[in-house]
Amino acid sequence: MSNDVFTRIEPKTHDLGDGFMVRRVLPHAQARSVGPFVFFDHMGPVDLPPGKGMDVRPHPHIGLATVTWLFDGCIRHRDSLGSDQEIHPGEVNWMTAGRGIVHSERTPDWKRDEGGRMHGIQTWVALPKADETVAPDFHHYASDQFPALELPGVRLRLMAGSGWGAQSPVKVFAPTFFAEAHLQTGAELELPPEHEEHGVYVVEGELRFGEQRLDAFDMGVHRGPDAPKLQAVTPSTVILVGGAPLDGPRFVWWNFVASERSRIDQAGRDWKDGRFDTVPGDDEEFIPLPEK
Repeated sequence: MSNDVFTRIEPKTHDLGDGFMVRRVLPHAQARSVGPFVFFDHMGPVDLPPGKGMDVRPHPHIGLATVTWLFDGCIRHRDSLGSDQEIHPGEVNWMTAGRGIVHSERTPDWKRDEGGRMHGIQTWVALPKADETVAPDFHHYASDQFPALELPGVRLRLMAGSGWGAQSPVKVFAPTFFAEAHLQTGAELELPPEHEEHGVYVVEGELRFGEQRLDAFDMGVHRGPDAPKLQAVTPSTVILVGGAPLDGPRFVWWNFVASERSRIDQAGRDWKDGRFDTVPGDDEEFIPLPEK
């Protein structure tokens, strides 16, 4: 255990207006990444009144895959490949940006009219150096496509990668795991030993990660071959992420991830000069390149 390292992260909270809170967990000064995960946001929960919704205007990505997982609500994804896909709780939208893609995320009109709760997780997975410039791609996965495991006192669903003797159908480019688990009071859960880096984010509840206590909205990060068990102090919902360490450092700026700063600089110029493809049906507005 002498080579093992544990870090406890408390996210920074941002108010996006109308009570829509986002907790930024990764990147963090104490943990720039966990396995291939370089970005982790917990959005909501927020109850939106009729007429209100989420509107993330078209914006570009390179060098990563975006992953959306909802507990409540609905988001309409559209991208420059022509994808037009709603995502609901229990489903996954996995968008591989590769050399470049543009997408928007909005509340569908029918959902905006009726209002309702929005609550979910959005993450970015850095692509290995050899795959940073692959062709962009998008896949939607229905809830019944994921392995659902019943362990003593634990219900677990594996959304991506491998773990607990199961394999997700989602295409990943490096050793990865991404799962949701519900633990009853006193239940214990071992983390997949085939992975070297493990992140445990508490959506609700309280648990112990080895000797460390984690409350709601905390993430515990373990690096090393012998991850300790989780034990629920109260009924808890957790998101589990991790995998193999990145194959080198990554630059993360705005919506871009790359192993070389020059790629980010070029992507910024391309976005500013209008060289990215547009999103069919959602091309009348966009998020401009930040000044800094």
